[in-house]
Amino acid sequence: MMQAIEISRPGGPEVLQLCERPIPSLRPGEVLIKVAAAGINRPDVFQRKGAYPAPAGASDLPGLEVAGEIVAGDVAGSEFALGDQVCALVTGGGYAQYCAAPLSQCLPVPKNLTLVEAASLPENFYTVWSNVFDRAQLSGSQTLLVQGGTSGIGVTAIQMAAALGHPVLATAGSDAKCRACEQLGAVHAINYRTHDFAVEVMSYTQGRGVDVVLDMVAGDYVNRELSCLADDGRIVIIALLGGASATLDMSAVMRRRLSVTGSTLRARPVAFKQAIAQRLRQTIWPLLDAGTIKPVIYQTFPMEQAGQAHALMESSEHIGKIVLTMPVN
Repeated sequence: MMQAIEISRPGGPEVLQLCERPIPSLRPGEVLIKVAAAGINRPDVFQRKGAYPAPAGASDLPGLEVAGEIVAGDVAGSEFALGDQVCALVTGGGYAQYCAAPLSQCLPVPKNLTLVEAASLPENFYTVWSNVFDRAQLSGSQTLLVQGGTSGIGVTAIQMAAALGHPVLATAGSDAKCRACEQLGAVHAINYRTHDFAVEVMSYTQGRGVDVVLDMVAGDYVNRELSCLADDGRIVIIALLGGASATLDMSAVMRRRLSVTGSTLRARPVAFKQAIAQRLRQTIWPLLDAGTIKPVIYQTFPMEQAGQAHALMESSEHIGKIVLTMPVN
């Protein structure tokens, strides 16, 4: 048996309860990770509220990313061995002392990083790579606008794009958060509470606009984002914090060859995630090893305080990642 955090019923942070569960059994291609730490993500909050159920066959326990030690599973023919420290993307079950993960979705812990830092990587790094670089095709010297630059996704997207040579603009909800975005590599950050981000983007880019927008808001942001895109620009939507409905200026879409797209990652097949893992390993992990890109950990909580961690996530006061640490058994 193991300790875990379960969602006792849909609701607020208080519904996250410590429980005992059987240690997961493994399917072909999976390994068992003794979890040292697990990242907290917005989808965990939505699942807790009953708005984002686990895919069929996935654990009902929350948690989409973990770091720890491989203690069981078939690692033959891979770069890993039993006892290796890894971080992994999972479809659920991360808030627990043990978690099953597809071996192909495991990545080595980057040099000089702790397991807590490594636990903050998979969900955001997979998501940013898949959407910004694969789906929206950010390339060359093209520019990126990141909405919510101090979220876990935001700090990842800013650092990743900047490290690969792209000018990055970002929005945040306070002047202090804007400065944090710039310290992470954004060339310009905009306080969306005091300034119109679309006007600011067009001013900063001297009327050209940005090539890609990474949008976690949707709703009425989308049409405003269209107005600050360069010709042939792309908006990629990964969350709906501002609502699922938007009214778009389709004449602008047609005249200026603009694209609006979006995706979710959790339900995609293992082979799709494996391909992302391979690209991260080749392109981004060397930057983590070198310290060019660094995890941004805002606060850690012991597993039994998962409710407090979720309350902090919902307050949006954090800059970077919130991580749970697991008891040693």
